[in-house]
Amino acid sequence: MQAEALLRDITDYCRRTGVAESTFGRLVVNDGKFVNRLRDGGKITTTTYERVRSFIAGDGGDRRAATAFASGAADAPSASVRAAIGADRAAAGAPAAVAGPKDRNFRFFDNRQKYLLFVNTCSEKQVVAQRVAMELANIHPRPPAVRMFDAGVGDGTVLTRVMRAMHDRFPTMPFYIVGKEISLEDVRLALEKMPDRYFEHPATVLVMTNLYYREAPWLVPSSVAAATGLVWHELALTGTTAHEFEEQITALGPFLAEHWRAQLSPTSGNPVYERPSVLVIYREDHRFLLDPIIPRRGGAAADYDLVIASQPYRLRAPLEFKAEKVISPLARSLGPGGRLLGIHSHGNDPGLEILQGVWPGESPFRHDRHQILKAVKESLGATARHMNFNAYADARSLFRYHMHTLPSEISESIGTSTLFAAWNAAVYVGQIEDARLEGVLTGRRYLEVTGEVLHKHNGLWFWDESYVISRRRD
Repeated sequence: MQAEALLRDITDYCRRTGVAESTFGRLVVNDGKFVNRLRDGGKITTTTYERVRSFIAGDGGDRRAATAFASGAADAPSASVRAAIGADRAAAGAPAAVAGPKDRNFRFFDNRQKYLLFVNTCSEKQVVAQRVAMELANIHPRPPAVRMFDAGVGDGTVLTRVMRAMHDRFPTMPFYIVGKEISLEDVRLALEKMPDRYFEHPATVLVMTNLYYREAPWLVPSSVAAATGLVWHELALTGTTAHEFEEQITALGPFLAEHWRAQLSPTSGNPVYERPSVLVIYREDHRFLLDPIIPRRGGAAADYDLVIASQPYRLRAPLEFKAEKVISPLARSLGPGGRLLGIHSHGNDPGLEILQGVWPGESPFRHDRHQILKAVKESLGATARHMNFNAYADARSLFRYHMHTLPSEISESIGTSTLFAAWNAAVYVGQIEDARLEGVLTGRRYLEVTGEVLHKHNGLWFWDESYVISRRRD
């Protein structure tokens, strides 16, 4: 509890003074990674705790960072730290400016450039969708619908591929699909892919929400205040063509811009919703058939036949957080015979070789599927008696995907664009923070390492690992 309170105070201080978290760490304890380590569950001594508290409370917090250099209250900072704060403000003792977008420490998946480059140069989305489609043979839907929950829609690439596979296997069954996604841009990208799905499979109810993992499967915020402010919007699509559906879905833009806003949590640093929101979309001409499965405000049944949990947590997050805050609530939402498919990065691949070539000993893949399942089983308590936990052998659990390259690209002289794409993929999968990248991007060593690994393996590929939690049918 003390660590959470301290982290909250640090975040508030950095936001108020306009100081980046990496700069704060270097000022207080001469460690730019201090805040990230604290956020990931790192321990600190009593001396460090008191030192941080003293620094924040030193002069009301507003002028402290700006005058730290002159007063000697902080460890001797480097020139880069002086530049981060602004030597002119330090000399004048003026209050720091309000933090702008450049000062924020975005989590790895909040960086749109890295995300979009990775998605368009690597085959992970396609391979994950194929792995999810395999689970359709093992589910046993019950009337009135096939029920699926996607614990991280992203840009909708995996979801739309899975929906195609669902239609192929269950062409006449109604679909009830709930997708959790907090990113406004990702919601827009996902919805852009849906008009064709409503045309091919008209008996579809699609729900998009930004609620937390513990709330989203049931579409009910956990706090009374959030439940009171819940934004609930239904769109009954009219017409019969994909073009008509597209026009109506595109018209949701102003609604999404107003209600799908996110902010950083002061305790965890994770993006959280400003207002809890639920968007329900179905075809008006199928309302009579879909009436039993259209969710109503105030609570919805979960009982999912399939839950997709692909990369739902940060690799470096504590094991207890992954189990208790993410996977356990999703497991509880399974119906009889339902299956939760968990997928996360595994490592031991050329991508990790690139990271270790730049940062020797780098090991972002902290918890494997066996540790996750054990922690989830403990977290579920008595509920675990009704479930099966399947780690499977490596031959079934592990699967790999590649970075798209032409045969001629991996030659004696690899093009700069290919090197940049490979480097981006490696740091994206390894979830390397921007603050750590700054120190290596000034030279060419990282590109040399990337080229050596590409030559060694004649390309770039990554391992993902999967596991399954299923609820017993009886």
